[in-house]
Amino acid sequence: MHCVVPAGGLSLDSTHWIQPRYPFFLPVKVLSRVFRGKFVSALKRNFRQGKLGFHGNLKPLAHPKAFSAWIRTLFRNDWHVYSKRPFGGAEHALCYLGHYTHRVAISNHRLVSLADDQVTFRWRDSVHHNEHKLMTLSLDEFLRRFLLHTLPKGFVRIRHFGFLANRRRTALLPLCYRLLDAEQPAQSEPEASLAKQPGPLWRCPKCGGPMVVREGLAAAQLQLRSPPWLVGAAA
Repeated sequence: MHCVVPAGGLSLDSTHWIQPRYPFFLPVKVLSRVFRGKFVSALKRNFRQGKLGFHGNLKPLAHPKAFSAWIRTLFRNDWHVYSKRPFGGAEHALCYLGHYTHRVAISNHRLVSLADDQVTFRWRDSVHHNEHKLMTLSLDEFLRRFLLHTLPKGFVRIRHFGFLANRRRTALLPLCYRLLDAEQPAQSEPEASLAKQPGPLWRCPKCGGPMVVREGLAAAQLQLRSPPWLVGAAA
């Protein structure tokens, strides 16, 4: 999970913009201790609610006294949180995240072949100077890895909070621009007119004209219909 956090925010009464005192998000040592405290607190809460399972060598921890004694050992050592400056600044970080949020798990040009239930594709080995290599997987393993990138039902890829939340963005985002004395991005006339009038859902990739749904077919109906080229060949 990646989080993009603004350097500052609106005051509680939304009358002024609060600037951070330091040129970084959080002190690393403080972040380590807060993370440790919240993580251990979540372990205790889930143990009380019976949501933790202990198997194998961990079965003795199912006893409350043994679990409490084990929890105390977690505070004897410091927890380390790795933090560093982003390469290339904030714009580079956003471009980097954009590759994951607006692309599929693997693009078509990386697929090399599909033969004998084996999929071969290109990949980049970052350990060896980003050398391009080929990998061959069974069809089932390839599909398993691909489906790991499919979001569960009810999840969305990007969530916005604060002044970028969908319900408050229209009112709060212009306020942020005004308090920061920043120039708000102007909306061109064609874009403004398109925003007022909802456009068609699909457009033809050749002429750009609107495409209209003429018929909807269920999965069972699709299996009973022959492909168009087979119908033409039969005729």
